[in-house]
Order: sequence, then structure tokens, then C-alpha cells
Amino acid sequence: MKQSTRRSARQAAGVLLGATLLLTAGRAAAGNEYAEIARLKSLNQSVRGIRSMNDGEHYTTLENNDIRRYAYATAGRGESLLPTPAPNLVITDYTLSPDERMILVASGRHPIYRHSFTTSYTLIRDGRATAILREAEAPRDASFSPDGRRIVYSDRNDLYAYDIETQRTRRLTDDGRWNEVINGTTDWVYEEEFGTTKAYAFSPDGRQLAFLRFDESRVPLMEMMRYDGKLYNRAYSFKYPKAGETNSTVELWVADLETGAKRRLDTGPETDQYIPRIGWTPDGRPWYFRLNRRQNTFEMVVCEPHGAQRTVYEERTQQYVERVDDKTVTFVDRDRFLVRQESHTGYMHLYLYSLRRGLLEQVTKGQWEVTDVVGTDGKRVWFLSTETSPLRRNLYSVRLDGRDKQRLTQGEGYYTVAPSTGMHYFITTFSNASTPNRTEVCDAAGQPLRTLADSRALRDELAASQRPVKEFFTFTTERGDTLNAYRMLPRDFDPAKRYPVLLTQYSGPGSQQVVDRWSMDWEDALVERGYVVVCADGRGTGFRGERFKKQTYGRLGALEVEDQLSLARYMAAREWVDPARIGIYGWSYGGFMALSCALKGCGLFRMAIAVAPVTSWRFYDTIYTEIYNNLPQFNAEGYDNYSPIHFARMLDDRKTRLLIIHGTADDNVHFQNTVEMTRALNRAGKQYDMMVYPDQNHSMLPNATGHVRQKMIDYTLEHL
Repeated sequence: MKQSTRRSARQAAGVLLGATLLLTAGRAAAGNEYAEIARLKSLNQSVRGIRSMNDGEHYTTLENNDIRRYAYATAGRGESLLPTPAPNLVITDYTLSPDERMILVASGRHPIYRHSFTTSYTLIRDGRATAILREAEAPRDASFSPDGRRIVYSDRNDLYAYDIETQRTRRLTDDGRWNEVINGTTDWVYEEEFGTTKAYAFSPDGRQLAFLRFDESRVPLMEMMRYDGKLYNRAYSFKYPKAGETNSTVELWVADLETGAKRRLDTGPETDQYIPRIGWTPDGRPWYFRLNRRQNTFEMVVCEPHGAQRTVYEERTQQYVERVDDKTVTFVDRDRFLVRQESHTGYMHLYLYSLRRGLLEQVTKGQWEVTDVVGTDGKRVWFLSTETSPLRRNLYSVRLDGRDKQRLTQGEGYYTVAPSTGMHYFITTFSNASTPNRTEVCDAAGQPLRTLADSRALRDELAASQRPVKEFFTFTTERGDTLNAYRMLPRDFDPAKRYPVLLTQYSGPGSQQVVDRWSMDWEDALVERGYVVVCADGRGTGFRGERFKKQTYGRLGALEVEDQLSLARYMAAREWVDPARIGIYGWSYGGFMALSCALKGCGLFRMAIAVAPVTSWRFYDTIYTEIYNNLPQFNAEGYDNYSPIHFARMLDDRKTRLLIIHGTADDNVHFQNTVEMTRALNRAGKQYDMMVYPDQNHSMLPNATGHVRQKMIDYTLEHL
């Protein structure tokens, strides 16, 4: 701290003491701030485990560790579907059998990675609860067959079929080995990037099972150190294919559940490819998605009887096909199916295809995007879209010939929707920037029938406290790009004063942070303490069309960093902003961005926080990295020219205070990223701060989510 040479020693000591007392008081007051944020977030109500029943007139939910049945049309207390007395279970999930006479209950959760976990299973039948699959060591991904006779599950990389009547188990595969072969569940990279763990599908009659077999024996081994408070730490080893490295070889098999006989289906001569989804046509033919390693050619292939195969849909693009999911293809009937794709018009829309005749209709069109397919009754399709604004989601329906489009939700904000069987009712959850969740039952026309949850306690608290809310705006960069953004101003905002500003962002390809949806996190505590929080979705983010999204292809971190620096300069030019007190924060891809901006900002940022940052895309997985950056063998510059590691020397540590945070058990963005970043900073003689969370994963679970956020609050209050 610089002192005026004209001050006396006593004056200097007094100023220093006062500043110290003020800082101490501020930090003490901040001590419980995230706890209050977390409490408020917990009051944002939702309805868990919604399942429509076969009649389309009733639905079930999971509430207070109970499975309850309700009618859509009429209000009531509902009825429990558990036996009396209720079994002593901590219900993680549940599935009704096809005839709805049984319930398969998963209880307990032992995480493997982000989506996968092992659990215990209980079958509820005829008013009794029976623990099943007791012989399994680590059961997971269990489900009923369509005929209700069997439960198929995975255990230690092999598939099994449990006969409900005889209570006998048939082993379907026997070559599963940890870090070698996986049957019926996905490997690490498929789970993380294709968002699925179950890699099997029943034929419509329940007699056959299609499944994927992963041979990951040649995938390089990643060793992640575990400490767990033990005297001797140990390495947790798993197969993780980094960009450009060897993937699993994936095969498609079909097992006969009556006999156990298996046969392999031909998926083409190329083994270095992806099969992200499998299934069966309504008339009982296996199908699979096929995606090349570059991920710019996508096919849906149907397996005909006697070994013949037909590609019934194909999409090719110069850069990449947007990642497929369960809603990429939706069957309408035995012949027709809907495809969601963006390459034809540059916006994500719905197209109707025939298995026999190919393209039939473009169902939706316009300079907006279909974000979700809610369902179809064979005549119409219901979908969510951005038609009113890229920041919002509303429910529409349209005939399959593209005519008679109707908007069914009227709120200006963000909807999610759970439909009934037959599409006669919808359970909608709505929020916007100023309104927490409200969940309602609506009729087929979208008219609300009754409210299931309205977050009343939270609404009342927010109204009484008048907490600041997001204000949306757009700004234009020096290059002429218009970006969507929001800001949060302190409640006593005075434009005659000057405020510190924190930029919060993620910035990853196809992502969206600027959205008209209620949310609250640690940044809100800063707004309460007199800070301005700003967020902008730069080039490469989603829901503004293919051209806007894909312009970052092959150079991750180039245009996105330019846009965040532009935002910082734009804010610095506001009369009510203190240009010497601008900070930036991000997590994961956002951490990569926060680091890059801190290094390339030439002192523009006074503080930067990077949590679990990618520091070189060479360290990240094949599917995510290569879809957006090509393989490093063909685009080395795109990997190295924008890696923060190579710019460590540019950190102006006299002006920018840098905090790097990472969990040592991060199986996603490995701690290696932070190790190599700090190695580069050390070699460059730079000073920085670091916070390490032993044995915490990418989300700072199992027990550090609150601690890391309070740390960021305290750090920002101290250094920005």
C-alpha cells in the first residue's frame, strides 16, 4: 500500500488499522452469505419424478420419499403406490412396469461418474416390497422389458436378465472386464458427452435385446490420485481418450432373451466411429446412429431381416453435426419419424421422414430454433422453441404437414414440459428472471387447470427483500457483433457513483447463460454487497442459428476471448463503472476463458477466478474437443495457439490477482490442467493464488460445493 510522504506515521497507522478493521468486518459479514443463497435456492420448488400413466388421465410423482398417483383433471391428495407400511428405502428413482402393476425402485446412489451410479433395487408387486438382484455386486441401469416379464440390468460390465416369475437370472454376456470390455453400458466419454449410461434397447415384443459392446482395452489409461484421508493414497485408474487418442471400438449385438443366443450386427468397416444411440423401429427392426470420428457425417441405419441394412437418414456438414440425443429422432408410427436438424436452413428445425420414401415435409421453419420435442400423437407434434426470443422457451404444436401452428404457453420466460400419454394434458414449469418456478397442470389447449407448486415462500421473501434481478440488454462489439447480455445492479444503484464489476460467463460452443429463467448463485451475494454482475453470450454460443454458433470452430478461445474483452471495455466505458475494478470468473470452459482473459487482458482485469479450467484442449476428451476443434493431428494450431499455458508470461500479476481452483478427483477436467498451468506460471515467475479441494470432482462434490462458492465471495470482496 502506497502511503503519502506527507502523512505522519500516526496517520498512516490509523488508516491502515481502519482499513484492516473494515476488511475484517466485511469478511466476517460475508461468512454466511452463500449459506443464505443456498437457503433461498432450496425454496425454488419443483415436482420430481413425473411419469404419465398409460391412461393419459393420471400421473405419478416422487415426493417425500413416496411414489404418489394423481389425476390430471381434478385436484386431490393423491394416493401412495407404496405398500403399507412403506418399505424402509431412500428412493433414488422408480419405473412403472408396462402394465403398471409393478414398480421397480432404485434406492441409494453410489456415484461412478457424472451420470452413472450403482444402486439397490426393490420390486413392489401385489402390495409387497421385495429386494431383488441380491446376487449382483454392483447393479445399475435396470429396466423392465416391454412384455413385463424381465428386468435387464448391468453388473460389473456385463448384462443380466432377471425373470420376475421364476426369480432366476440369465447372464447375457461374460467377457466384461474393468478397463477392458463393457457390455450394455457406456464408457466414460460416451457417458459424459452423449449423455447416456444405458447402452441397450428392447425389441417391441420384449424378446430381444440390442446392446453395445465397448472394447476399451487400447484406450489410454488415466490415473487420478485419491487421498480419502488414508495413510497411503492410491490411484484411481480409468480409460479416458484425450483429443486425438484412441477411442473404444464399439460393436452392436443382439441377444435373444429366451435362449441367450447372441449375434453381432454389421455397423460398417470403419471401427473409429461413434454409435451414440440404438433402438428398434415400431415394427421390430434394430436401428442405430452412426457418426464418423470428425462428427460431420451422421446417419440413421435400419437393420433389415437377413442382414441387409439401409441408411434412412443422412446429414453431412463441413464443420460438425450438432451432438445427437434421445430427441434427434422421434418415431411417429411404423413408417414415419421426425428428425431435428439445423444443417438445411441454418436453424434447428423438425423434418418428417419416411422409412420407405425419405423426406416428406419440413414441419417447422423460421429464424428460430426447436429446442425440444415434447411428443406426438401421429397427427401433430408438440415442441419447445425460441420463436419469441433466443432467451425464452415456449410450447407450440403444429400439424405434421407444417400447418396450423399454435402457441400453447403464454408466459414470457422459460418453460419445461412433461406431457401426458396421448398429449391431452401437460405439466409445465415456468420461470423468468424475476419469477421463481411455478408448476401447473394444463389441458390440451395449454390452459392452466391448477397449480402444483408456486414457490410461494420464496416469492414472498424476494418481494419483501426486493433483491435485484437480471436486466437484459444487448451491446455491439468493436467488430460489429451484437451480443445478448444481462446485468445485475445493486438495489440502491446510483448512476452518479462508480461500481466494481464482475463478469461471469461460460462461453462454450452451443451454450447459453443469458436466458430469461430464474436462478441464483454466489454472484448474487456480490450484488447485495454493492457490485455489478454482468454476463454476455459471445460468438460460438447457442440458440442464435448455426452461423453464429459455428464460427468458433477450429479455434476455441479466439473469438470468445475477444468478445469478453470487448464486454470488459464496454463496461469500463460506463460512467457508473470503476474501470480499475473489473473482474472475471468462469468454471470449466468458463475457467479456460477466465484464465485466457486474465492473461491477454493487459491488466484490464483486476481479478480473475478460474475454477476447474481446461488449460490445453489436448488434455480434454475426444468427443467434445474434436467436434469443435477437429483432431489435433489436423489442427495443431487450433490447440496450441489459444492454450493459456502458452501465454503464462503475459499475466500482469502487478495488476491482476489470479485465483485458480480445482478438485483433485475431477475425472472430467483433470487436475493435470491446473498442474501444467501453474508449472507455466511458475516458470514465468508469476504470482497467483490457488485453492485445492482434495477428492472433489468437477462439480466440487461430494461435499465442497458451498465452500468453494463462499471462497469466491470472500476472494472477490477482498481483491476486487
